[in-house]
Amino acid sequence: MSKIRVLTVDDSALMRQVLATLLAKDPEIEVIGSAPDPYIAREKIKALNPDVLTLDVEMPKMDGLTFLEKLMRGHPMPVVMVSSLTEVGCETTLRALELGAVDFITKPKMDLREGMGEIARDLIEKVKAAAQARVKSSPVKRISSSESDASRTAMIKTTDTIIAIGSSTGGTEAVKEVLERLPPNTPPILITQHMPERFTKTWADRLNSLSRIVVKEAQDGDSVLPGHALVAPGSYHMTLLRSGARYTVRINQDPPVNRHRPSVDVLFASVAQYAGANAVGVILTGMGGDGAKEMLTMKQAGAFTIAQDEASCVVFGMPKEAIKMGGVDKVLPLDDIAGAILAHVSR
Repeated sequence: MSKIRVLTVDDSALMRQVLATLLAKDPEIEVIGSAPDPYIAREKIKALNPDVLTLDVEMPKMDGLTFLEKLMRGHPMPVVMVSSLTEVGCETTLRALELGAVDFITKPKMDLREGMGEIARDLIEKVKAAAQARVKSSPVKRISSSESDASRTAMIKTTDTIIAIGSSTGGTEAVKEVLERLPPNTPPILITQHMPERFTKTWADRLNSLSRIVVKEAQDGDSVLPGHALVAPGSYHMTLLRSGARYTVRINQDPPVNRHRPSVDVLFASVAQYAGANAVGVILTGMGGDGAKEMLTMKQAGAFTIAQDEASCVVFGMPKEAIKMGGVDKVLPLDDIAGAILAHVSR
């Protein structure tokens, strides 16, 4: 079996060394070179033809976003961004995901060597997932005028339904494409996306600016309301609670589930318990199997469940596991998921 060939691009010599050292710990990965700026990176990509690129967001001569945009237009390939935890870093990283980056890791704020050691497993997993990802030359918004008009005028007959969405690698863009197709009177939506703290608020704000529903990062005790979507905060689980006819969410830092916090399984289990047949479960692109077990629980409780199909996934991990466990009613291309939700809740 051939190794995954990785090229690291970062203006910091220390960071390039740390990344190379951490990735070299896995026998399935080979770091074939590094570059201090995009111009040298461009020549090394031509010469070495790597399988995966790790790319720093902030670099001299040409910033990471400009380079990524040029790369995805002319030579699309799997890219894992290396981001800082600053507010600007969050915005830039989300823009990189829009431009076609597969995923990202965050630089530690304190001791670089020690901090990077803590995220070594995460880095290795994301590089491996990126090597298998489907990379598109340029993201294209595919909402037809007729589809947009239909969703804009759609009338949702029930207000009791809860829509629960779970995603991971590639999910920031997949969730966006689903939400953009939904009308303002859509039933309440709860979203768990594997993402670090700080990034989830920036992402929720971005979704809010692009959608006709209200999107916000969830806070403990928030009401679950039609026309609103709540995003689980990074490093916190989000669960649904019900008191009489009123739904709220609970935010907690219970131990990770499936090595994730927030966990899709945690959200889906609570939706199965408190919403039962009045729920729609959606599992989108992502590596691993988080959400598969409890999507089956949702289906057994009477919920309508949807999985994104392999062809439209960046990584067909989570949907594949949910399908394999028998928890999925429909397997659909990403473009068709919003329509299927609307059709179900309008019955």
